[in-house]
Amino acid sequence: MTPKILLTGGAGFIGSHTYVALIDAGFDVVILDNFSNARRDVPDRLRQITQRPVSLIEADVTDASQLERVFKDHAFDGIVHFAALKAVGESVQKPLDYFHVNLTGLTTLLQLTQKHQTKAFVYSSSATIYGSPSTLPISEDAPRSATNPYGLTKLVGEQMLEAISATNPEFSVGILRYFNPVGAHESGMIGEDPLDTPNNLMPYIAKVAVGDLPELRVFGDDYNTPDGTGVRDYIHVVDLARAHVLSLQELLQGQPHTVNIGTGKGYSVLEMLRAYEAASGKSLPYSVVERRAGDVASVYADPKKAEHLLGFSAERDLEVMCADSWRWISSKLS
Repeated sequence: MTPKILLTGGAGFIGSHTYVALIDAGFDVVILDNFSNARRDVPDRLRQITQRPVSLIEADVTDASQLERVFKDHAFDGIVHFAALKAVGESVQKPLDYFHVNLTGLTTLLQLTQKHQTKAFVYSSSATIYGSPSTLPISEDAPRSATNPYGLTKLVGEQMLEAISATNPEFSVGILRYFNPVGAHESGMIGEDPLDTPNNLMPYIAKVAVGDLPELRVFGDDYNTPDGTGVRDYIHVVDLARAHVLSLQELLQGQPHTVNIGTGKGYSVLEMLRAYEAASGKSLPYSVVERRAGDVASVYADPKKAEHLLGFSAERDLEVMCADSWRWISSKLS
């Protein structure tokens, strides 16, 4: 029998790409999304990409009565949970919103997984749970901490799942700690499209490239890095989506895991800018401004555990990340 999967936040950036990957892998997928940060034409785009109808429920993970109806109507074999707020800066300004959506939503969802005996749960975590790392690359046994409310919600979410797993051995959890997802589907039909000013580097550069923003602000050029700008581990969203498929397959075989999902290689802000210039064929303006509080010089993953446990390694390089992003963002100009 084909496993049925609930994909919360499935119309968002990572969720939509994971939907395609899950369908391609033969899963039966139901998207649940409240469209608070997703475009309403995404389900139709997914239908065009996959050439099959999209099962969509518009609902909120914090609404227990809505979720109860969903679980009564469907017998899910597994859940991939993306539905959450995710902007670090916004979380500092609106911590209660982040605690409500990210933790109340997770709690509500988990209560129903236990009630309805759903066995597999893939959790969208983040490298923010490592705080300011003392050693690089970052391995999964590095100390966990939180430097902002968003990171705190991801850390507490992990701890909640660990506690539940300890009391219910049949509940199999995969915790995926993302580094920096970028890029877009090669079709150019889905990609990152924030409803407001982007909080992450590549979509911000993309907005500069299409003229929606005047320039890129580089926060500091005096870090201890090759060109003085911050270095981060960027992973193509299609690679990241594939990691969720592999995680789910392992969980359905009763194999829980906690792994980093990154490339193991860092790129600086200026390297990213130059690569995007090459992809777009444009010279992109930027200015250097003061460092942001809390930023660190370099962050990149040790990805060996994901390769060992899931058979996962990233395949797409920075050139492909930028080319796919540009194809997506430039298609919206026509």
